[in-house]
Amino acid sequence: MTVAVANESGTVDDREVVTDPPLVRIRGLGRVFETAAGPVTAVRAIDLDIRRREFLAIVGPSGCGKTTLLRMIAGLETPTSGRIETGSAAADRPVNAMVFQGHSVFPWMTVRQNAEYGLAIRGAGKPERAGIVDSLLETVGLIEFSRAYPHQLSEGMRQRVAIARALAVDPDLLLMDEPFGSLDEQTRFILQDEVLRIWGETQKTVIVVTHSIDEALTLADRVIVMTAHPGAIKDVVDVPLARPRDQATLRSDPEFGRLFGRIWDSLRSEVLEARAASGSPR
Repeated sequence: MTVAVANESGTVDDREVVTDPPLVRIRGLGRVFETAAGPVTAVRAIDLDIRRREFLAIVGPSGCGKTTLLRMIAGLETPTSGRIETGSAAADRPVNAMVFQGHSVFPWMTVRQNAEYGLAIRGAGKPERAGIVDSLLETVGLIEFSRAYPHQLSEGMRQRVAIARALAVDPDLLLMDEPFGSLDEQTRFILQDEVLRIWGETQKTVIVVTHSIDEALTLADRVIVMTAHPGAIKDVVDVPLARPRDQATLRSDPEFGRLFGRIWDSLRSEVLEARAASGSPR
């Protein structure tokens, strides 16, 4: 990339600035599902660069294809148009891990067994698994519950198990699909703080799908706003709020209010359109 830079004499030089390539590059991405009623377009014409070490949030009305987009990035859905590339088009897909909403841990496994699962699938030996998982359970505050089963834990603790299991495989990209959607508000705030702390320590690239504008602004460096079905990118909002972020003071920041207003202005008509299409009252 070439930029104009003023030198000491006041003249302008063109200089080459080296920037990191994006971890993931998406161009013209679309997904059409074949149904008994005919083809249904879930998402269309998605162009997006996902930067290394950034926290990206995706918001949009229900049914707009947010989860489909996330699953295509994860390699769990096959695009019907467009392409997904890593920073180098010839490179392999980055290692990724996904955290789903709700009950995504195995109820017949202990906390430790759940956290070790991905490593075991990859053939890691017991000593290697133990070292990695001990450190992660300390990070997410569950080392004392390593022998407990999911039914003995709170909902928030189970979600922390799912996060530990995802991080255990050392992913380049952590994908989170409404990870706090089923939690009460207080637990959600606590887990948002936990995720921010873990992200600060690991510097993973994270993409989170959420319905909450508050949550998106609390967590993310950028917020992607999607249109109603079929989903396309309507707006990309940079979040220049300082880090580390404290939720208690963040919401009183005038910039937080301005960003919230911008996202809601962009999102409101899409939500109303989605409700009208589904027959729901406004």
